[in-house]
Amino acid sequence: MNLDRREWLQALGAAALSGLNLNSAAWAAEPGGFYELPRFGNVSFLHMTDCHAQLLPLHYREPSVNLGVGAAKGQWPHLAGEAVLKAAGVAPGSAMAHALSCLDFSAQAQRHGEIGGFAHLATLVRQLRASRPGALLLDGGDSWQGSATALWTNGQDMVDACKLLGVDVMTGHWEFTLGAARVQEVVAKDFKGQIDFVAQNIASADFGDPVFAPYTLRQQNGVTCAVIGQAFPYTPVANPRYFVPDWTFGIQEAQLQQQVDALRAKGVAVVVLLSHNGMDVDLKLASRVRGLDAIFGGHTHDAVPLAVPVRNAGGTTLVTNAGSHGKFLGLMDFDVKDGRVRDFRYRLLPIFSRQLAPDPAMAALIAKLRAPYEKQLNETLAVTDGLLWRRGNFNGSWDQLICDALRAEQDAELAFSPGFRWGGSLLPGQAITRERLMDQLAITYPTATRTLMSGEQIKTVLEDVADNLFNPDPYYQQGGDMVRTGGLSWRCTPAAAMGRRIDELRVHGQPLQADKRYAVAGWASVSEEVKQAGGPPVWTLVERWLKRQPGGRVAQRVPDAPALVGVADDPGYSPSA
Repeated sequence: MNLDRREWLQALGAAALSGLNLNSAAWAAEPGGFYELPRFGNVSFLHMTDCHAQLLPLHYREPSVNLGVGAAKGQWPHLAGEAVLKAAGVAPGSAMAHALSCLDFSAQAQRHGEIGGFAHLATLVRQLRASRPGALLLDGGDSWQGSATALWTNGQDMVDACKLLGVDVMTGHWEFTLGAARVQEVVAKDFKGQIDFVAQNIASADFGDPVFAPYTLRQQNGVTCAVIGQAFPYTPVANPRYFVPDWTFGIQEAQLQQQVDALRAKGVAVVVLLSHNGMDVDLKLASRVRGLDAIFGGHTHDAVPLAVPVRNAGGTTLVTNAGSHGKFLGLMDFDVKDGRVRDFRYRLLPIFSRQLAPDPAMAALIAKLRAPYEKQLNETLAVTDGLLWRRGNFNGSWDQLICDALRAEQDAELAFSPGFRWGGSLLPGQAITRERLMDQLAITYPTATRTLMSGEQIKTVLEDVADNLFNPDPYYQQGGDMVRTGGLSWRCTPAAAMGRRIDELRVHGQPLQADKRYAVAGWASVSEEVKQAGGPPVWTLVERWLKRQPGGRVAQRVPDAPALVGVADDPGYSPSA
């Protein structure tokens, strides 16, 4: 937005008051009323992201550890627990508090019920579109991966559901792990004439030609709007390169600026970026690229209840992030006059399944999609005695369960599990069905491994991943949280220099020896050699372990989280939650 200083101060106020309405009792009350949102302005965007193939309502615990480093410390999105509620002006114990935070999670989940589900989401989308003619529904990606049925149907269940939901524009990340040919097939066939797949930062490796359209132009109430796509820039690093061997990615900041400038020169009134960068990257990008009215971000699963205004040389860009797993729908209303955005309203709306009636057509489609797999999905493997959750910078209890199972089944001293953020939560006493397990494991490169690694190599792995997570320059953060560990105790100083964040490593209480080789179990290797060598998929081993648990019950898992240095006063640290 090209705002002067006075208008920028008004935007800051709007972010805190109009966009979030901090003083409104609606945010502290039970849900229902805040779904009744009067129309504002003449251009609207609905934004979902990172649903990870979750068609049904679920529980999903927000992080208790979400640390920021450098200038990001204590800033959105790096807030956890009580700090989230304080910054958002949300009353503890309220439905909104449960949606946004990890506090008292099991009890609050019982009280407020499950969140998300495409049938309930569809109801809200339909309701908002009825009051906002021409509103565009944006999908930030990570939609075709994260469930058993998405894996077993090669993403087709999610493609069908997103079409019925009415998605207008999409970009991607985990979609690419289905392979380049599969993504292009969906875009050319299933999406043709309905959904635009945009990615300005993907090009052919040989001649640098665009693989997908960089942007799409849409009209809303006589206003021309451009949606530019930004796929996850580190796809070939975070995921196997062999899925997209002929494509290049990257942030492509200069190229993005050229796209924005060209659109503005054509007189486009509203220009937004549909991004899968991760919020820290989006915040930096917004400070350096001129002419974007908003960035609708994803990848880091951050549920941020306001649009963060970022100043740049051309004005102000609003940065948003709409959570994950179908829990939220972002709503951005713009008032556009004389060819530019004059004002806005933003809300992050939780999808409480008890408060939104399921859309009949979507419910019928979901039932049809799941019918061939119901018996497999619903088989109970064990019952959990404790809360199982995953999201956070370090080990969650789901991660610990996976590491414990791999160590036992692979006869390994240690285990590594990737720092994935996807996968729902289970409350104490709930069944671990095959479906719930696959929510944690369903990927196209699931091979379980057992590797001999020296102590020096183990430390190097931890240091490398820690730098990806805690590098003070967001452009060097390559996605994912810290690798999860089993059988290893260690200490981490997030603010330390590269190569000096990890120390005090111990195995069975004994110091890790640099020259000693340890058996390490793992999975999800990005190496093509591992794929070619073959081996059992990770879910086979974890299922076997679960079925062997005494009495069919899994004791509460205590995560092997590291001792953290220098974070006691960090608003992104809420360990007691």
